Amino acid sequence: MFAWFQRLLPEQGDFFTMFEAHASTLVRASDAMASLLDGGTDMPQHIQAIVDLEHEADDITRDVLQTVRRTFLTPFDRGAITDLIAVMDDAVDQMQQTAGAIDLYSVREFDPEMKEMATKIREGALVAAEALPLLRQISRNGGKLHKLTERLVEIEGEVDEIHARGLRRRYEEHGVAEPMRFIVAREIYQHLERVADKLEDVANEIDGLVIDHA
Repeated sequence: MFAWFQRLLPEQGDFFTMFEAHASTLVRASDAMASLLDGGTDMPQHIQAIVDLEHEADDITRDVLQTVRRTFLTPFDRGAITDLIAVMDDAVDQMQQTAGAIDLYSVREFDPEMKEMATKIREGALVAAEALPLLRQISRNGGKLHKLTERLVEIEGEVDEIHARGLRRRYEEHGVAEPMRFIVAREIYQHLERVADKLEDVANEIDGLVIDHA
């Protein structure tokens, strides 16, 4: 009955298109971050790309919040919509903070574990981008969405393991003799881990929608 009534009302706000647009910024920012951690002469361009994408993501988030306020009937609960776009935006914000720390401390070389974490994060961004369009037909796609969110949770666990391994190696190599090198590396590791944490939050929000609507 609800779906039938919804079809009778004029469409007011394409939340799905906005979710997918935000997911695109997530993927492109993760691409730029992975390239940034490869080092080289193009690092300033990659940092600027991440900053620009963070602004683009903020604009989309603002559009979603404004549309929620003026839309009478939304495809999901208003709180679920705002929570989902917020955690997606947090993920891009954390990428920007990672780039900011790299720029601040003029880091030019990166541990293999940092690069591995960035690769995993890029995979997670691609998984999230695959999941978002499936929300358009959530009842039909519940099983597929659950598999994708499981993978996002797995990626977060894998990133945690890489983070612990890399931080341990950094401490053994520099923790006593060069504490500042260790402290800077630890901050970059922490930012990368937080990106993966936010991607897990995206998975949890999508799972909540599946539980409620599929």
